[in-house]
Amino acid sequence: MNLTLYAHPFSSYCQKAIIALYEHGLPFTLKRINDGDAGAEEEFAGRWPMLHMPLLADGTRDVMEATIIIEYLERYRGTAPSLLPGDGDRALDVRFLDRFSDNYVMTPMQRIVYDAFRPPEQRDARGVADARGMLERAYAWLDAHMAGRHWAAGADFTLADCAAAPSLFYADWVHPIPARHAHARAYRARLLARPSVQRAVDEARPYRHLFPPGAPDRD
Repeated sequence: MNLTLYAHPFSSYCQKAIIALYEHGLPFTLKRINDGDAGAEEEFAGRWPMLHMPLLADGTRDVMEATIIIEYLERYRGTAPSLLPGDGDRALDVRFLDRFSDNYVMTPMQRIVYDAFRPPEQRDARGVADARGMLERAYAWLDAHMAGRHWAAGADFTLADCAAAPSLFYADWVHPIPARHAHARAYRARLLARPSVQRAVDEARPYRHLFPPGAPDRD
């Protein structure tokens, strides 16, 4: 095992993979992309021309996409609890919840953030409104889903929670989870209290000034 992660600590998808590495207690080298390390960026571009973080290099093998990286890391977890259940039906539930966070929380959140980078005359008011509507529906669904649950798929912390942590962390900054969704808000708080998540959030703290809508003075 010789793990190198090409990533940026403030990136939501990179945090998703980093949380899994911390959950398993795996040593790795972080090569920061978009942070002034020209050598790391050249290596990254040579390994993955799509330039989409994160990328995990294990010796000569490259593993792309956060979900796939987390599944790949299962081979190295040792005695650490699995992030993907062995039971087929439970594994499907976990994978669905992973996709839910990526597609219905992370994606609309990023749409709002990316729009804030644009000059005013190029902003997409309709797209942002649609993204906020998607987040409202996602929050309502998640709130009902989390009633009576501790983690997304039940009692165990899984891949689904690795995905939910950065999704909800940033989404609540750009479009706060309404107070009426107490289960969803409590779940976000539990995620942020998890040591692996807390560590990832703290390591990204110096970059909060980069958040275009403005990072709130909380979390």
